[in-house]
Formats: sequence, C-alpha cells, structure tokens
Amino acid sequence: ELMRRLLAIEDTLPDVAQLKIPSRTVHLPMAFDDSATLGAIQRYRETVRADAPWLPSNVEFLRRINGLNTVDEVRDTIYATRYMVLGLGDVYLGAPCAVPVDPRHRLLSSKYNPARTFTAEGTVGIGGMYMCIYGMDSPGGYQLVGRTLPIWNKFLQNPQFSPGKPWLLRFFDQVHFYPVEEAELTEMRADFRAGREEILIEEEVFDYAAHQKFLAENATSIAAFRERQQTAFQTEIAHWKETEAATVQPLQPVASSTVPEGEPVTATMHGSVWKLLVEAGETVEANQPLVVIEAMKMELSVLAPCAGIVKALCCKAGQSVATGDILAVIDAS
Repeated sequence: ELMRRLLAIEDTLPDVAQLKIPSRTVHLPMAFDDSATLGAIQRYRETVRADAPWLPSNVEFLRRINGLNTVDEVRDTIYATRYMVLGLGDVYLGAPCAVPVDPRHRLLSSKYNPARTFTAEGTVGIGGMYMCIYGMDSPGGYQLVGRTLPIWNKFLQNPQFSPGKPWLLRFFDQVHFYPVEEAELTEMRADFRAGREEILIEEEVFDYAAHQKFLAENATSIAAFRERQQTAFQTEIAHWKETEAATVQPLQPVASSTVPEGEPVTATMHGSVWKLLVEAGETVEANQPLVVIEAMKMELSVLAPCAGIVKALCCKAGQSVATGDILAVIDAS
C-alpha cells in the first residue's frame, strides 16, 4: 500500500528537465589550512597512523590524487566552487553533504582509514567528492582543508538561523567559501555565534535545464578534467599497494620482567597512548591524570592510584596498549 501511494505521488511530479528549485547561495569565510586543521592532522599522525598516504598534509594529498600541479590550485578550486547541499547531518548537527555544481571542481579523495578521533568544530573536509563542515568537535574521516564559521547555533542567538532550527544550512543551499586569515576568522566565529556578525545569503533559483546546457557547453573541458583526475587517482592507488608492506609495526608494551617495584598504573582499556602528562621523577597526587589513551574515537585519562613519585614510565606516545598493561610505576613510600 505504501509503494502504491508513493508511485501515485511520483506520477504527479513535474518533468525533472524543467525543474527549478529555490537555492540560497551562502557565503562563508574560510581560513585555509589553519592551525586547528593542522592540529587535528598532527594529532592523528601521533596517535593513530603515522604513515598514512594523506600525511603530513591533507592538502598536498588532494593535489597529488587529483593530478593538480600546485597546492595553490587546490586552494583556488575550493574558493571558486559552489557546493550544493544534498544532505544534512552527514556527520553531526546539521553538517552538510555537498557536491560542487561544476564537475571540474569535484576534487576526489579517499577517507581516513582508520578514522580520526578528533576534528575541531567548523572544520571543512572533503571525502569522495563531497564537502562537509563539522558541526561539533567530533571524530571523522574527510580530508581537512580549513575552517569556517559555526553552522550550529544551539541558543539561536544569531537571527540568520531560522526560529526553532539551530542548523544554518538547508537542502539545495550553495555554499561558497571566500578567503580570510585565521586571526580574522577567530573573531568572526565568536561574533557570528553571538549574533554580532552576519553573512551574505543570496536568494536564487537553481534552473536544472540551464545547468544541463552548461554541462553540454563545457563537455570537452569536463571530460579532460575527469580523465586527468582518474589517471592521478589510479597512480596513487598503485603507489599505496607498493608501500603497504612497509607499514611500521606498533610499539610493544614493556615486558613485565623489566618493570621496577612500586604501585603499578595500568591501562583500563585497549587503545593507543596519546599523551604522557608527567615525567619520571615527578611528584603526583592521588587521582591526578598521568596518561591519556585514545580508543574507539574516545579519550580516557588514566589516573594515579595513589600519591607518590613517578618511578618509571613504561609506555610511549603512539604505543598500542591493552587492558591491564602497565603504563607507569609510582613509589608511594
């Protein structure tokens, strides 16, 4: 019965070839390859996978896998693009899944494998051919290119968010980024969240017939772009296969026979060591955080079981650990 009703509704739809859709162009500032973006990449490099093909620079990876000559071409393409929003909530909190309207702007990429455990809110990423803006601090897998304004306004302090709808973007919006320096973006982010800053939003109509005409008129250059892109993509994949065998093995836990006497501090879950918060010889208090472990896109602080002096550290940043592994030893005497 449901299928019959849906088919009946579909029969009432107009000819798609003549479709015209209300479409806002939303102009957003973006700081290209900013410190928050680079910080998330570096954190992944230290704690998850140091030898991934998209390291140390996601932007350089995008240049290489798309057959572009310079990183500037990546930046210029992103700023020239209009990304049409075809989905919302791709990651969290109204994050868009958006595709460049012009096929020549559709940069391709693979996603992180394994995924990042952290991405800063407002970061702009590209996965496959899709653009996403992260609505909150979260894990993720898109290649990161910069940062923009908050697209989620929990308390609706900015009038450009619809009443009762704390997400900024709508279906069929076209997102257009323009360049700003990171310091300026930091001020704009605070002002936009508080309602003191407004962005340019232009009301338009997306004409599908006109778009099809555009594609036909530019068919030759679109085909050339795709051919070059696919050649570079396949070259990159072949390179991965050649280097997979050289993957570095994770550091192994310190053997229990070499652990000194004292109060052991043990891992409470499997994961990898992200940070060591103390050094050997340091005096610590009971319940003081000593080590931060990352696992399953979460962070867990391992606390001191007692007060004393850190007699030894038995792990290193980036090391894989299992539940019960000794991370440190405290002299409680």
